[in-house]
Amino acid sequence: MREVVLSEQQLRELEDIYEKLQQEYARVAGALDFSCSGCPDNCCDSHFLHHTYTEWAYLWRGISQLVSERQQQLIARAKAYLAQCTEELAAGRRPQVMCPLNKDGLCVVYEHRLLVCRTHGVPATMTRPDGQTLCFPGCFRCQEMFESLNEQSPHVARTPLLTRLALLENELLDNKRHLLPRVKMTIAEMLVQGPPALPRPYGEKKTGASPEKK
Repeated sequence: MREVVLSEQQLRELEDIYEKLQQEYARVAGALDFSCSGCPDNCCDSHFLHHTYTEWAYLWRGISQLVSERQQQLIARAKAYLAQCTEELAAGRRPQVMCPLNKDGLCVVYEHRLLVCRTHGVPATMTRPDGQTLCFPGCFRCQEMFESLNEQSPHVARTPLLTRLALLENELLDNKRHLLPRVKMTIAEMLVQGPPALPRPYGEKKTGASPEKK
């Protein structure tokens, strides 16, 4: 297996995507005069799924900067998280379990948090490849505060930046994205499985010392 690692250029592209999304979030939040301050809820207990090797690799870039003992603690918490989610799903309920990366209300790898973690809250739209536009009304607090929101209301247009992310994903996967298993994972699953890795192409030689000839 070959670990998926972002190059410096790919890292800069991903961080620029994040920055642009956060600017869009700030624009919409400002237009709506919306803030998370004083909210009784914590979005980190929402059951989010993430869909790219790119973000999976970026998350592990942050995890790998922690000391080994801390990494193991987070993986143990992730396993407990998955066990709770399994129970909730078996009971027909959508899990509402605190993310294993949340410590005392704060993300322990905040600088490496993923796209959904950066943009959840305000209204947003996304146009799928088939042309269908999806509208997201924002978090429960946003919906309670702005019941009259409509298509003309301020919202984050995610499509252009998600398109950039899709192109980056394809580049990261050597233009073989369509041949690989789709990612559909929680952060806990990404922690338990470890950094993303792909099978080596047939015929590719492993690096390292050559075996001695007999």
